[in-house]
Amino acid sequence: MKARVKWVEDRTFVGESGSGHKVVLGTAFGPDGKTPGPSPMELVLLGTGGCSAYDVVHILEKGREAVEDCVVELDADRAEADPRVFTRIHMHFVVEGRALSPDKVRRAINLSIEKYCSASAMVAKTAEITHDFEVIDTTAK
Repeated sequence: MKARVKWVEDRTFVGESGSGHKVVLGTAFGPDGKTPGPSPMELVLLGTGGCSAYDVVHILEKGREAVEDCVVELDADRAEADPRVFTRIHMHFVVEGRALSPDKVRRAINLSIEKYCSASAMVAKTAEITHDFEVIDTTAK
């Protein structure tokens, strides 16, 4: 896997993945008070959530569950001193579908976090990762 990060100005950078996708990242505040993109640590958090969400959907689909949506809400704390690693991450999964089995959703989430998600495995070296979930049945919709 390869990637490239190029400095643009101030604290603004453009990252390009080996697959050619670009993302602006930085912590410099512009005149409107906004950052030019997510910070590197926000990207790590997003990557962790994305990695696990991907796994959960994939596992449920392989199990022939009628999953229609999966959202992961993340809440994290970082260390006070440098390096300001994540020390705690809570992942709240909201999984929607027709007659989904809560046991299968629980199993998919556990498999992701404990076995398949590479990002969770790395972040778990410094952070306590907890999770919970809710299942929304869309059968009546």
